[in-house]
Amino acid sequence: MRTAYRAVADGRIGTPLSAIALVQGAGPQRWHPEPEFFFQPGGGPLFDMGPYYLTALAVLFGPVNRVSAVARTGFAERAIGSGPRAGQTFRVDVPTHVTALLEYADGQVATVVFSFDSQVPRQNFLEITGTTATLAAPNPNTFAGPVRLRRAGEPDWTTIPTPDLPDEGRGLGVCDLAHGIRTGRPHRASGELAAHVVDVMTAIHDSAAHGAVTAVTSTFTRPDPLT
Repeated sequence: MRTAYRAVADGRIGTPLSAIALVQGAGPQRWHPEPEFFFQPGGGPLFDMGPYYLTALAVLFGPVNRVSAVARTGFAERAIGSGPRAGQTFRVDVPTHVTALLEYADGQVATVVFSFDSQVPRQNFLEITGTTATLAAPNPNTFAGPVRLRRAGEPDWTTIPTPDLPDEGRGLGVCDLAHGIRTGRPHRASGELAAHVVDVMTAIHDSAAHGAVTAVTSTFTRPDPLT
C-alpha cells in the first residue's frame, strides 16, 4: 500500500478521480468455530472488513463528506462450518451485503461493496482511477501483493516494483508510533484517522437503514507515506 500511495502522490495516475473496492465471500461461519459475533451488531462485513479498505481510501483521498448506501441480509440463519459445534445454526442480526457510494471532500468518489453473501471470494480488488491511468492496489488487509498500473491507451498492466518487507507487517504501526514519539512527529495510524473511518462506517450503516444520504462531519490530516 505504501507503493500505491506514493504512485498516486507522485502523479502516476494523473488527478485521482474515483475508486472501486470489492470484498466478497461466503462468510466467516465457514471456518470460524464461534462465528456468531461476526453476525451481531458491530459485526457484519461492513465493520469486519470495511476498516481495511476505507482506511486505505482515506489515506489516498482524504476525509469523506457524505455517503449513500443500501444493505441486505442474505440469510436469516447460518450454520457453523467447523469445530465442535459444526452444523449448529445461529441467527443473523446484521446486514450481510452492503453497497455504498462515498463522496470525498476533495471531490473524488468511491464505490465499495462488502459482502458475506457471495460464493465467489474476492478480497484483493482495490482500483484507483485517475485522469491518465488506473492503479490496482494490493489487498489492504495484508502487507504484500502486486501494485499494477495501466495507462490510457495501453492494452496491459505494468507492475510497479515494491520493496522487500517482512511477511508479517502488523507491527509496523506500533513501530511508527514509537518512532513518532521519539522524533516528535505525528504517527500515521492516528486516533483521528481511526475515528473518521468509524464515522464513515456508521454513516454507511445509517444511510442504508434510513434510505437517505448521510453526512460525515469528522475529519483528519492525511499522513505522509511510510518511509
